[in-house]
Amino acid sequence: MSTETNNVKPALLQSMYQTMLRIRLIEERVADLVEAGEILTPCHLTIGQEAIAAGVCANLKPTDSIWGGHRSHGHYLAKGGDIKKMLAELFGKAGGCSKGRGGSMHLVAPEVGLFGTVPLVAATIPLAVGAAMASKLRNEVAVSVSFFGDGATEEGHFHESLNLAALYRLPVIFVCENNFYASHMHISERRAKDNIFKAGATHGIPAEQIDGNDVLLVYDTARRAIEHARSGGGPTLLECRTYRWRGHVGPAWDLDVGLKRNDDLKGWMKRDPIEMARTELIKLGVSSEQLGGIDPEVREEVDAALAFARASQYPLPEELLKNLFVGEGEAQ
Repeated sequence: MSTETNNVKPALLQSMYQTMLRIRLIEERVADLVEAGEILTPCHLTIGQEAIAAGVCANLKPTDSIWGGHRSHGHYLAKGGDIKKMLAELFGKAGGCSKGRGGSMHLVAPEVGLFGTVPLVAATIPLAVGAAMASKLRNEVAVSVSFFGDGATEEGHFHESLNLAALYRLPVIFVCENNFYASHMHISERRAKDNIFKAGATHGIPAEQIDGNDVLLVYDTARRAIEHARSGGGPTLLECRTYRWRGHVGPAWDLDVGLKRNDDLKGWMKRDPIEMARTELIKLGVSSEQLGGIDPEVREEVDAALAFARASQYPLPEELLKNLFVGEGEAQ
């Protein structure tokens, strides 16, 4: 890992390691459930990208907000979302975080600062800017974080949002999880240059391109950006380079996409962010026995979440039209 570890407390890294492991194990279970036909909602998995959500969210407070897209299981969990409610949502159950109405791509946990994820590419980037604008107008110190993929940087929302955030020095962090693919198209097929982070300079805001698999580096870079935002310095763009192991959607490995992905995947799997963090923890003096105890603990948590999801009831048919319109006497 490229960040100096002398100033990092083992407890902090161990906490981020556990967050990454929780994301990995729940998503591996989800992949199995999709293949078995138990989960029917389309699921975009973040396996291989766990360090970004864990490293960024470790810096955030409950009053800070995050905004995601179609690949946001990791963001939900890293910000403190309830794993039982998330899995129930994937089953379409009433006990889910969106009451079974949203599925994998519409997760919400306002109690911890996640006000929604949507599958429309780049759609929540301006929402994060709006939250930051509200924070500034209220003289609060809350920061908003927008998570999005490399494909979102090719939408107008992205550039309009950076411009507005820069103009008003808003406390928002733009986190691009660059996994090199927009659906099945590699970045080299879509852009003349591989230079997403340079959009920051275009709009007059600080920007960095970093290794998104190095959770310590992600944590430290996000820490500086968040402190900058809280102090009134305005937004920052972070391009975190990473790689999703599974397909654009679903549990498949997508090796049929082309020889380039086949070769690249092998290399990126050798740079597993969880194994990198584990190696660093051992360097910091955490024993293999201690780390070994985390795995069964998380697996037990996943098993309990699955039991909860399976036992939850489906929404009642008579509730179909609820939450669609404002009822008589309800606040608008």
